[in-house]
Amino acid sequence: MNKIKIVRPEESQPARAIWYDRKKYVTVNFIVHKPKDVQVDIQPDKMILYCKNDTDDVFYNVLPFYENVQINDSRERVYDRSIHILLRKLKPDYSWPHLQKDEARPSWISVDFDNWRDWENEVEDGKEEFDMYADMIKEMTTKNKGEAPDMDDLDSD
Repeated sequence: MNKIKIVRPEESQPARAIWYDRKKYVTVNFIVHKPKDVQVDIQPDKMILYCKNDTDDVFYNVLPFYENVQINDSRERVYDRSIHILLRKLKPDYSWPHLQKDEARPSWISVDFDNWRDWENEVEDGKEEFDMYADMIKEMTTKNKGEAPDMDDLDSD
């Protein structure tokens, strides 16, 4: 698979990005109004984005990842006001505390708190709820049974 090498332009600015973490994927949304000439190079340890907006402002981002990603199962999609990048984690069920390897966060990256979820404890929370439900059903079937109801009135004579 031959990818085009994206060269850093002389004059450019970084596109604003918001991101959130899921069990198997990390999603990064670059906010660019009416993007065009979009080029995305997703590598195992980083990604490079190049594009222009409707007024021909040039955007260029290099984003080294916190952990490696699977490049064959990572995708990008261009919309009217953003570029969505879906990155498949190499290690699923492993939380990324930040998007980049370096803890110092650039000003153009922020967390998408509207889509953020604390998925690490979801399985345990669901299991605890299921165990409580199972205990309740068990208690209902073993205790407080009382006498069986008289069902003679259900005969259809």
